[in-house]
Amino acid sequence: MPIFRLNNQPVFPPVSQAEDDGLLAVGGDLSRNRLLLAYRSGIFPWYSQGEPILWWSPNPRCVLFPVELHISRSMQKIRRQERFRLTLNAAFSEVIRQCGRVFRAGQDGTWITPEMIGAYEDLHRTGVVHSVEAWQGTQLVGGIYGVSIGSIFFGESMFSVVPDASKAALITLVGHLRANGFRLMDCQMSNPHLESLGARNISREAFLSALASGIDEPVP
Repeated sequence: MPIFRLNNQPVFPPVSQAEDDGLLAVGGDLSRNRLLLAYRSGIFPWYSQGEPILWWSPNPRCVLFPVELHISRSMQKIRRQERFRLTLNAAFSEVIRQCGRVFRAGQDGTWITPEMIGAYEDLHRTGVVHSVEAWQGTQLVGGIYGVSIGSIFFGESMFSVVPDASKAALITLVGHLRANGFRLMDCQMSNPHLESLGARNISREAFLSALASGIDEPVP
């Protein structure tokens, strides 16, 4: 199938036209309207510095249903010990920049470009993008951020500079989502770290169905 080249109009082709690896379109911009339309359509940007913007809708899709969150015994112990202080939206700009500095096996550089940081900081100011932070004393040691629309949370990235800090932040986030009636957390692509917490793959069709049901659903 052809890869669609976007122009300055905030529109996307149907996600059914994506390549086998999930790549759907190239180009466009990271404007507020385009980003919100992308997430509402089951699409997200992912590209490296120096590349044009690439837009993806993978099949299958990795998701975490809040009721299926798995907390290991070791993490339960860490939570009882209150090893980390957890906060919400206390240091978003620090979290997204730390996520961009983390080395990830199999990746050459970071996809969290200065342009990407600016776009998500803009959405954070509107109340659409949120972060959870893990602290030890006054040091930020882990965190996660993502996009919240309706009863769907789209996880974007996480980081950890000490063991288990990002897990603690994610567990806190998912507990918050569950308490407030969210349907699911989109994890985009599966990895062992997410699977250990209960994330699993579902078909793109099933993901889009859940998205359609929850994207305009009000939550507290």
